[in-house]
Amino acid sequence: MDLKQIAKDTAKTLQSYLTYQAVRTVLAQLSETNPPLALWLHRFSATDKIQDGEVYIQHLFQEKADLALRIMTVREHLAQEVADFLPEMIRNGIQQANMEHRRQHLERSTQLDISNPSPNTEQQTSSEPNLDNLSG
Repeated sequence: MDLKQIAKDTAKTLQSYLTYQAVRTVLAQLSETNPPLALWLHRFSATDKIQDGEVYIQHLFQEKADLALRIMTVREHLAQEVADFLPEMIRNGIQQANMEHRRQHLERSTQLDISNPSPNTEQQTSSEPNLDNLSG
């Protein structure tokens, strides 16, 4: 397990996600202030380039540098806002999710299917004495 590579890949994925969130933020702003530009950005962003935030920014610079700069500024602001508490949120989120998955797995694996009892259960039941016929 190459932890350094995992960290790099995670950082790149997070960077691309923050780019996506920045685009959504700018689109929302433009929808109110400049609908034609919002429509243009929406169409531009509809391509698969947005999967890689850096490629997306490079292509946007070639088309509309002012929008690329605006998205980069919003992305940087988002990164600064979430960077401090993100590691703890990720750790807690994974721990809670894992606990919930384990709980659900345990519940599923320990549920008794009374509509289809196992042969062992039937044998034990039939070998038990019938206490109703005993008189005391």
